Amino acid sequence: SSNISKNSLKTVLLQLECHFTWTLLKDDVDLDDLEETICAQIEFLITKSKITNYNLLSYVKHMKGNSKEALESLQKAEEEVQTTYGDEVDRKSLVTWGNYAWVYYHMNQFQEAQSYIDKVESSCKKLSSASRYKIQLPEIYCEQGWALLKFGGKYYERAKKCFEKALEEEPNHPEFNCGYAIAVYRLEDFFAKGSSGEDSSLEPLRRAVSLNPNDTFVMALLALKLQDIDQVEEGEKYIKEALLKTPNLPYLLRYAAKFYRRKGLVDKSLEYLKKALEFTPTSGFLHHQIGLCYRTQLYQMKKATKYPPKEQMEQLIRLCIFHFKMVVEQKSKFMYAHIDLAMMYAERNEYQEAEDIFQKVFKMEKLTCEEKQQLHYRYGRFQEFYKKSDSEAIKQYTKGLKIERDSHERSLCKYVLKKLIERRIQKGCADAQNFGILGFIHQLNGEKPQAIECYEKALALDPDNEEYLSALCEIRLSI
Repeated sequence: SSNISKNSLKTVLLQLECHFTWTLLKDDVDLDDLEETICAQIEFLITKSKITNYNLLSYVKHMKGNSKEALESLQKAEEEVQTTYGDEVDRKSLVTWGNYAWVYYHMNQFQEAQSYIDKVESSCKKLSSASRYKIQLPEIYCEQGWALLKFGGKYYERAKKCFEKALEEEPNHPEFNCGYAIAVYRLEDFFAKGSSGEDSSLEPLRRAVSLNPNDTFVMALLALKLQDIDQVEEGEKYIKEALLKTPNLPYLLRYAAKFYRRKGLVDKSLEYLKKALEFTPTSGFLHHQIGLCYRTQLYQMKKATKYPPKEQMEQLIRLCIFHFKMVVEQKSKFMYAHIDLAMMYAERNEYQEAEDIFQKVFKMEKLTCEEKQQLHYRYGRFQEFYKKSDSEAIKQYTKGLKIERDSHERSLCKYVLKKLIERRIQKGCADAQNFGILGFIHQLNGEKPQAIECYEKALALDPDNEEYLSALCEIRLSI
């Protein structure tokens, strides 16, 4: 009947297992970027389930306000189910049907939404589920896991739990093992560079590779992991095997490039990146990596001789700027590429260009603590080495240091700040503020006597400073 009420519909919709109920927030991703990634995977990653990708794509299309295209993607997911799992349509379509119901609901087509809810309900009945509108199936946990991985670092822990639940049901399932290994690898990469504790991704990756001998994507991750723990030869063996199996897979080519760049073979790395670029010419990721390779060559050239060849240097800077610009156009929110571009303009003595980009980045919203620390660090470098302004550099490093999140970026700020201030003190041009900051650094390092000494010197120059007085008081009480 046409009097299906919107509210009663919503109550049921919220019980469905699909992308709309998995709290995947659009604020956490760049939608254009995500869409590009999914489309590339549908085209090139034959080992990956197309159903999973079409479902996710429809959700992204919906979030971008394209209902019609969202429905088209769901149609493709349905076709995939028919061709791949003709005998298990009920089991394999639950997520797709849930997404259909939600998209139609948002289009105010309540009749259609209800018809898909009915399909879900009848499937749940057939599969003898205890609940009317949902059923706990390992493949649904798996699909949720893949979606979560695509939404970035905040979601990795949840993704790992989803794959764990799927594995409880079917411990030897190749795809579930793959997802689990990738989630553990990403978590490691996201939180601690190269930990090899008991939750290391090494064993899960080995297991995934043995269960998925044709999945060169996961093989490449195993190679990078082995490289992380200094087992480079074994790692390279996997890279070579993977390249023999799928020589034209853009994902593998980019991982191979990373492997060789970290091994110090920049030319070889560039070769793989350029090959990958032929398949996905607009990939922001690839342009960034290519720019980083040219930058490495530039820095190597600067280091190697006292008078590096001018034309070659200019050519490398030009290439860096070209590729970094491509990234910035593709990924307007990708902070690191903006900074890399700014620093290249600085290399070319185009300080105003660099300054404008930095100011644009300072206005970016939703930067993480690490990103802000990195921004202050790199802007500080720009001020110190290009603009020759120690005072502005000190200000920037201090801002980075004061963001209370322990990270590699924060240690960098602390290290360069300490060096810069100690140099100023030696030159005899230190003011109260410099001693105060140095006191703060010693305090952070737990070096209490040195901290006290610095704060006392700061107070001698600026006797009524509240900040130094209370810091001094705090340290003395803690001794």
